[in-house]
Amino acid sequence: MKKSAVHTGPPATGAPYSPGIIAGDLVFVSGQVPLDPKTKQLAEGGFEEHVVQCIKNVESILLAAGTDLAHVVKVTIFLKDLNNFGRLNAAYGSFWGDVRPARSCVE
Repeated sequence: MKKSAVHTGPPATGAPYSPGIIAGDLVFVSGQVPLDPKTKQLAEGGFEEHVVQCIKNVESILLAAGTDLAHVVKVTIFLKDLNNFGRLNAAYGSFWGDVRPARSCVE
């Protein structure tokens, strides 16, 4: 199977990984942190704004791969504190319509 890396610009870190990989008809996206790609700094704001930034970072990679959030089928989320689960859902829910991706959430 042919695979190719997806990049949205210069790497945010020096870590040896690709932000995304296209393999056949699938796109795999690496985990994201709330880093603003323009400033290379953590996004302004609190928890909800950080969730939004992470999803926007995923979206940017998907767009560079020729797809978008509407085609996401699985999301894995790591939370430092599971008490933020409700806040996560409030920020996360606005990105997908009626057919939301399957999801795992781990503390």
